[in-house]
Amino acid sequence: MKVLVSGGTGLVGRYVVEELLAAGYQVIVGGRRAPLPRLFSRPVEFAALSLDPDKDQIDVFDDAYFFVHAAFSHVPGKYRGGEGDDPKSFRRLNLDGTVRLFEAAKRAGTRRCVFLSSRAVYGERPAGTELIETMQPKPETLYGQIKLDAEGALTHLSTPGFAGVSLRATGIYGDLPPNKWDSLIADYLAGRPVAARAGTEVHGRDLGRAVRLMLETDSTRISGEIFNISDISVDTNDILSPIRREMGCRHALPAAADRAMLNPMSTAKIRALGWTPGGTALFDETMHRLAAGLS
Repeated sequence: MKVLVSGGTGLVGRYVVEELLAAGYQVIVGGRRAPLPRLFSRPVEFAALSLDPDKDQIDVFDDAYFFVHAAFSHVPGKYRGGEGDDPKSFRRLNLDGTVRLFEAAKRAGTRRCVFLSSRAVYGERPAGTELIETMQPKPETLYGQIKLDAEGALTHLSTPGFAGVSLRATGIYGDLPPNKWDSLIADYLAGRPVAARAGTEVHGRDLGRAVRLMLETDSTRISGEIFNISDISVDTNDILSPIRREMGCRHALPAAADRAMLNPMSTAKIRALGWTPGGTALFDETMHRLAAGLS
């Protein structure tokens, strides 16, 4: 079966595409430009796809049994605050354009739609508060509000013939280049100041497995639902320690950050469907690989 993945060449979308390819799916990468040769481990198809809500792109979904929407238009390097100085266009593309794609997929007969949402829909909470899907969302950024509104639109469109599901993901890490921690590592190796910061993360491969699970689980169990996607908490010290060891760098590491200030995400709901992320073992393996690649 063919899966259309919008934003499949992005930092997050690539992990989703690779997981689907490894599982034997035929993948159509939707975006503004065709992927570079050999970007993916196996051949993919390409379909020109836009977030412009004025375009009717139903033809793009002709061969797509499933749709994974990972595309997002933003200022480079930013999601929260990604509107820059043009919030109107940011909303138009990422909300209106997204909903238009959901509608086109449904009209075309696509059977399932998986939307990559964000923990940003929860907004700021008291330190240590666990984030659970049943909480009342309180987004404090335009990014979070747009993700929440798109979730609502997909839930509204979900019917027995069109199963829509949203994945509220935390930060995504991994080992594909370019890497989200490239600039952090470069600053540390150059001796530039590095702030101590902690955050929640999930490996891109585990996100890809969560997407695959949404395509393979009985639709009655996931249609119209929302699932948190998160795994471990790490800080800057955790990220840079293996770099320091591998490179023999003498620069001091930042102090450990206060993880008590974090808001962990409950993943009990998706774990009940069989999802098991890689935890600290996968983090250690990934950081070792990244560090070895710098040598």
